[in-house]
Amino acid sequence: MSKVKTIEHEIKMLSPAELATFRSWFREFDTEAWDRQIEEDAKAGKLDALANAAFKTFHSGGCSEL
Repeated sequence: MSKVKTIEHEIKMLSPAELATFRSWFREFDTEAWDRQIEEDAKAGKLDALANAAFKTFHSGGCSEL
């Protein structure tokens, strides 16, 4: 059995309270991982093209108030 399948099996065996605790923990874990990835991508310049396109659209009047 693969690690993922083992983890899936174990999660299915959690009580409702344990599942709620796991969800909370995983949400925080996943958010932190996402934040780290965005930070690394920004430092590596991977988001520069998106930012430049947004600035170009804004400065050309292509944006409107929300």
